[in-house]
Amino acid sequence: MKPQQNILPDDDGSRRIIMLSLGAFVMFFLLLSRLWYLQVIDSDNLLDQSESNRLRFVPVAAPRGAILDRNGKVLVSNTPSFSVSVIPQDVKNKELLIDDLARYLNLNRKEIEEKWTKGQGRAKYYPLVVASGISRDQMEFLEENRLALPGVNIEMKPVRAYSNGQLGAHLLGYLAEINEEELGSERYKEYNAGDYTGKSGIEKSWESFLHGTDGGRQIEVDARGRFLRTVEDSGSSVGNTVMLTIDLEMQKVAERALGERAGAAVAMDVNTGEILAFASSPDFDPALFTGRMPPEKWKEYLEDPRHPLENKALKGMYPPGSTFKIVTALAGLEAGLIDPHTAIDCPGYYKFGNSTFKCWDKKGHGHVELRKALRESCDVYFYKLAERLGVDRIADCAKRFGLGAPLGIGLDSEKGGVIPSQEWKLKRFGKKWYQGETLSVGIGQGYVLTTPVQLASMIATVANEGIVYQPHLVRRIVDSEGKSLKEFPPQVSRRTGIKPENYRLVKDGLFAVVNEPHGTGGMARLAEVKVAGKTGSSQVVKLRDSKGEVPYQFRDHALFVGFAPYDKPEVAVAVIVEHGEHGGSAAAPIAGRLLRAYFEGKGVIKKPVARPDKQEQEDSADPEAAGDVTE
Repeated sequence: MKPQQNILPDDDGSRRIIMLSLGAFVMFFLLLSRLWYLQVIDSDNLLDQSESNRLRFVPVAAPRGAILDRNGKVLVSNTPSFSVSVIPQDVKNKELLIDDLARYLNLNRKEIEEKWTKGQGRAKYYPLVVASGISRDQMEFLEENRLALPGVNIEMKPVRAYSNGQLGAHLLGYLAEINEEELGSERYKEYNAGDYTGKSGIEKSWESFLHGTDGGRQIEVDARGRFLRTVEDSGSSVGNTVMLTIDLEMQKVAERALGERAGAAVAMDVNTGEILAFASSPDFDPALFTGRMPPEKWKEYLEDPRHPLENKALKGMYPPGSTFKIVTALAGLEAGLIDPHTAIDCPGYYKFGNSTFKCWDKKGHGHVELRKALRESCDVYFYKLAERLGVDRIADCAKRFGLGAPLGIGLDSEKGGVIPSQEWKLKRFGKKWYQGETLSVGIGQGYVLTTPVQLASMIATVANEGIVYQPHLVRRIVDSEGKSLKEFPPQVSRRTGIKPENYRLVKDGLFAVVNEPHGTGGMARLAEVKVAGKTGSSQVVKLRDSKGEVPYQFRDHALFVGFAPYDKPEVAVAVIVEHGEHGGSAAAPIAGRLLRAYFEGKGVIKKPVARPDKQEQEDSADPEAAGDVTE
C-alpha cells in the first residue's frame, strides 16, 4: 500500500507566503497612506507649488505723490523709467547671466552681484531688480535677446522728474534705492528690495505721505517663463501730494542771487512762520541719485570745498556776527542797563585787562548811542554792554528766540547751533567762563553758532515784536482725488516776553541801518517799500593785520537779516555768503532781491517787462542805497 501524500505546504513554505503577503500589505498600506496624505493633507501646499510654476506675481510700483509750491506749481512729479529684473527660479546659470547683463548694460559686475545677494531669502519667483534707468536702446536690445536671457524681464517704474532742474535740491531732497538696514527696520516693513525711498529733504521727512501703495499683476507663463496672460491685476495707489509753503518765484530769485557762491538764503512769513524761500548754494543734481551716480561726479561733489551736498540753510552753523547785536541790545534794554540815550565813546578799540578788542572801524565811531550803534554796527558799544550784562543774561535773551536748539522745521537732521553760557562751558570743556569771552559773544563771535533758518526766525520775531512762530515748510497734504488730508496752520512755539517798546527801539535802529547815511545795509534798500535790517561779518579765523590779499578760505562770512515793510512787517529774510567778507556788500543785495521778488509777487512793486541777469543786482535795490560802510 502506497503512503498517503501531504498536500499541505510545509512549515517553511507557509512562513514565506505569510511574509510575502504581509510585506505586500505593508507596501500597499504605505502607498495608500502617502496618496491620502498628498491628496488630502498636503493638497493645498502642492496646489500652491503647482500654481507657482505657471503663475507669477509681478509687482507694480506706485507713483509717488507730487510736490507743489504754495501756488500749486509743480516742483517734483513722476516720469516713466525702465528697469531690469530677474526671476531667480528661471535662471539656469547665474554666473553666465550676470556676465551677459554686465556686458549688455555696461554695468559693473560686482554691482549686479550685490543686488542679487540683497534679494536672497525671498521667493525665487519674485522679481529681483538688478538695473534701473536703462536707456531705450538697452531696453530694445534686451527685448530682442529675451530668449537668450532666461528669467530676465523689463519693468516700467515711475521715477522722479524735477520740473525746475536742480532748483531747491537741498529742500526737496532725492531718492535712492532702499538699503539692507532700512529693509530690516519697522518703518520700511512694507518695502521690497529694489524700491526707492527718500534719502534727504522733503522726500525723506514726508516719505510716509509721498510713498503710495504698491500693486501687482498675477500673470501666467509657459514652461520657458514667457508671458501668456494676466490672471489678476491689483492696481497701485498713487502717493499723496505735498503742497509746500515755498514760493517758486522767490526760490528762483534766491538761488539765482546766490549764484555759484557758497551760502544760504531763507525767507519767512513774519506772521505765520511759513518758509517762502529756502536756498542752499551750491546745489546738486538730485536726478543722479536715482540711477547710477557717475564716479567722477560723486568725486567732484565730495572734493568741492564749497560742500554742495550740505544743506547750509538747515545744517550750516555760523557765528552770526553783528546780526547778533540785536539780541545783545534787547538784553541790555530788558535789564535796564541802557536806554536810547546811553552813550559811550568809541576810539576804534576797547581795552579789557591785557587784551585789546578792536572795532571794525579802526578810526572809531566817536560818540555813540543805541541807534547809531546799530546803524553803524559799533563793536565797542556792544563790547561794553556785553561786559555789563554777563554771558548768562545774553544767553537767556537768545534762548527766548529759540536760538541754541533745533526749531523743528520739519526736515531731518536740523542743527541747533550753540548759545554759550557759564554752565554750558563747564559741561562742554570742564572749564570756567572768562569775562573776556563775554565781549566776543556780545558781537556774535566766540562760541556762538546759529543756522540761517534760526536767523530768519529771530528777525521775524523782532519784526512781529515777540511771537516766535513755528517755522514750517508744508501747508497741506492732498490725496489723489484732491481731498485735503491734513492742514498745517500757523503755530506759536513761544513768546519772548520782551517789552514791545524795547523792540521798537531796536527796530528804529534797524531802519537806520538800511535807510540812513552811514548805515551798513544800504544795499538792501527798496525805493517802493521801507526795509529794516542788520548786517554782519563773522570771523572764520583770527588773523593779524595783513597787507596782502586774504586767501578765500580765511575770509569772513557775510550776513544780513531784515524785514519789510517796516511799518507793518510781512516778510523776513536771512542771508549768509560764505567768505563774502562784508555783509553790506555781499549779503544785503541778495536780501534786497528776495524782498523785491516778494513784493512783486503781491503786486506792490511792478515787475519789469524784461530783466537781464547781469542787471538783476542793480535793479533789485535803490541805486543810491549803498552807504560808505560795508560791515
